[in-house]
Amino acid sequence: MLDFSYETEAHNKGYRVVCGVDEAGRGPLAGPVFAAAVILPENYSHEILNDSKKLSEKKRDIVYDDIIRDAVSWSVGVATEQEIDDINILNATFLAMKRAIDGLSIRPDLAYIDGNREPKSSVKEITIIKGDAKCMSVAAASIIAKVSRDRFMLEIDKKYPQYQFSKHKGYGTKLHYEMIEQFGISEVHRKSFLKKIIGEGNE
Repeated sequence: MLDFSYETEAHNKGYRVVCGVDEAGRGPLAGPVFAAAVILPENYSHEILNDSKKLSEKKRDIVYDDIIRDAVSWSVGVATEQEIDDINILNATFLAMKRAIDGLSIRPDLAYIDGNREPKSSVKEITIIKGDAKCMSVAAASIIAKVSRDRFMLEIDKKYPQYQFSKHKGYGTKLHYEMIEQFGISEVHRKSFLKKIIGEGNE
């Protein structure tokens, strides 16, 4: 079970308000990239909170509801498919993270960022490789980002049922590629991720 050790260490160093930040959806061929920032109560504990990739969809939904209820503050930031195509996925991910941090109702003194690169937000940042499996606040952010994005993709599925987004959430599965081949590229697809297919279509 994750503990509050990273946050406690930060508090002991004088950082009063600490948030965790993580993203969801860097890899898919369609849909926005989401990020979340979460400030948890001091010494927070949770029986099953963990890296979103280690939990089933049902457990993610349970933890999501708990975090929404318990968090001191939480926020979701999004970068659109157009922004991903315009500034590339890495910069779009950083943009979503900054928007998530800026959306918090309380300004944090420190943000723990999942990964090894800082988004260069307006607050002090510390990166943690595989932070979603080590730091409770980052794990909480990973759940909020993942569930928020999955639910968004279910809404997109209603608008574009032919692509079956409800089954693959925009990731590059065999089914998704088959649907793109059959129906072409939609406005929610990331053109920069599909250059080869777009090129073939123009031949």
